[in-house]
Amino acid sequence: MHKRFSLSFLSVLRFLHDFSDFSKVFYSYLKNKLIKISIIFENYKNSLVKLFTIKRGRYTRPFLHLATMGVLGVGVISAPFLASTYPVFSSNASTSSAVTNLSGQQSITVGENVFQTDVSQKPRDKTITYTVQRGDTISTIAQKFGISTDTIKWENDLTDDSLSVGDTLRILPVSGISYKVQSGDTVYTIAKKFDTEAQKIVDFPFNDFANPETFSLVTGQMLLVPDGIKPSEQPYVKHEVYVAQGPTTSFGSGGFTWPVHGIVTQFASWYHMALDLAAPIGTPIVAARSGRVVQVNTGGWDYGYGNDVIIDHGDGTTSLYAHMEAVNVSAGQTVTGGSSVIGWIGMTGRTTGPHVHFEIRKNGVTVNPMLYLQ
Repeated sequence: MHKRFSLSFLSVLRFLHDFSDFSKVFYSYLKNKLIKISIIFENYKNSLVKLFTIKRGRYTRPFLHLATMGVLGVGVISAPFLASTYPVFSSNASTSSAVTNLSGQQSITVGENVFQTDVSQKPRDKTITYTVQRGDTISTIAQKFGISTDTIKWENDLTDDSLSVGDTLRILPVSGISYKVQSGDTVYTIAKKFDTEAQKIVDFPFNDFANPETFSLVTGQMLLVPDGIKPSEQPYVKHEVYVAQGPTTSFGSGGFTWPVHGIVTQFASWYHMALDLAAPIGTPIVAARSGRVVQVNTGGWDYGYGNDVIIDHGDGTTSLYAHMEAVNVSAGQTVTGGSSVIGWIGMTGRTTGPHVHFEIRKNGVTVNPMLYLQ
């Protein structure tokens, strides 16, 4: 009996010893695999980030389609189980009144329109066709789609405001001009032709470029020129020029001041929730509000921002300053709004001319800076 117990105990010890050796080998194997996967991921991470940054907006539709199909697939697969487990999902259940479970307690109420989808306003990547309805005017149509009346007239070659029910109109996704690229065109010549900023053409997320870093174009491609003005109308329609009166210690109601003295070349829009403030290269940029520098990026692309600085203002708001020629602060440094120079105007990153791209974020969400500067 004692001998049999000793043999059993030795068998257990041998098993534990073998299992310990196996665990060590398996752990080493997993560790090596994870390291190799991490190395591969790091090697391709920047390329993937750059691809999706450059093509921002283009993958929205495929992503939504894929996500919708996934949700529908889960619904189809899980429907039989839900119907058998929860009577509310059964075809015999009432769709207009509360459902009572076995314990007598009321459960959820499912109305007849539970699967009805409301059409929401969202950014458009293409020109659409609109059929004129009774009571429509160019002004009401422009207001409906959030573009200017001139944009509708220029795109549809209208010489006056008269419309007839049943007429079809081409509606651009933004105010401006649609243009077919000719041989020799560049974003700079096109911007000059239509009296707008080249940066606006570059920033519109659905414009494609043969080389996204040099903004080269392909003859025959269609381009959206935001805020462009038809050449024949330029003597009569002019862009207003706004000057950012900074640096100054005078702060707006939102607690921010202009970070630089320059021209506002681009205001906030759904595809560019920031201000572009143009000034000569080397112009000082100051902190728009007191706070602590939490991020400094230099010498790289950084999602198109180039050399940039992010300042945390301590109440859920942060500010970002991009495309700088050089940076004058370091992470962790405290800066004073309206006086601390954080860098100088430059042309680093995704830019067509010297300016600072100025963002304000509230709880991580990019907001219109004008709300905090006025």
